[in-house]
Amino acid sequence: MIRLRVLGVLPDTEGSSVSVAGVPSLSSPSSGLSISDQVIPELDITYFFTRNVAAELILGVTSHHISGNGALTGLDIGKAWLLPPTLTLQYHFTDFGALKPYIGAGINYTAFFNQSAANTSLAGLAVTDLRISNQFGAAVQFGFDYMLDRHWGLNFDVKKLWLRPEYSATVNNAIAVTGRANIDPWLVSGGVTYKF
Repeated sequence: MIRLRVLGVLPDTEGSSVSVAGVPSLSSPSSGLSISDQVIPELDITYFFTRNVAAELILGVTSHHISGNGALTGLDIGKAWLLPPTLTLQYHFTDFGALKPYIGAGINYTAFFNQSAANTSLAGLAVTDLRISNQFGAAVQFGFDYMLDRHWGLNFDVKKLWLRPEYSATVNNAIAVTGRANIDPWLVSGGVTYKF
C-alpha cells in the first residue's frame, strides 16, 4: 500500500530549555523556544505481513523557523531542515467494511541539516551559530483508510513523536547557549491510498 498525503507538522515546544552562559536572566525558566508549524507533501509505504499486521515507513522533509520566547521573545534564532523517517508497526482492524482503522507504534530518527543561524540583531544580541543534534525518538499513531474500491481509498492519520534533541548556539560570536529543544510534534495528515 502507498499513500500520498498532505502533512501538517505541529511542534509542541513546552519544556524546551535554554542556558545562556553567564546570563541567568535570559536562561530557563525565564525563556524557551518556539518552532514554526509546517505543511508538506508526504509519501508513505506500508507492507502487510498478514491481513492485520503491517509496517509503515513515512518519508518527507520539512523546514522550521526557530525563535525565542519568554525573556527571549522576538529573538530570531535560525532555521533548520528536518529529515524525519518514521517506521511503525501497525495493527489494522478489518471488521468494519470499507472503513479500515489502525493503530501503530514505532521509532523515528530525525536528521537536522542546512542549519543556519539568523544573524539578526535584537537589543544588541544576534545568534551567529546554531547546531542541532540528530535524534532518535518514539512514535505512536492512529488512523483509518476508507476504501472506495479494491485499490483506491482515502486516508486520515495522526502521529505523535517524542523528539528532544540537544542544541548549541553562539550569540555575538562569543556567548555560548545550550539546551534541549522539545519539538515533540503532532503529525496530522490526510490523503489518497492505493492498495496493490
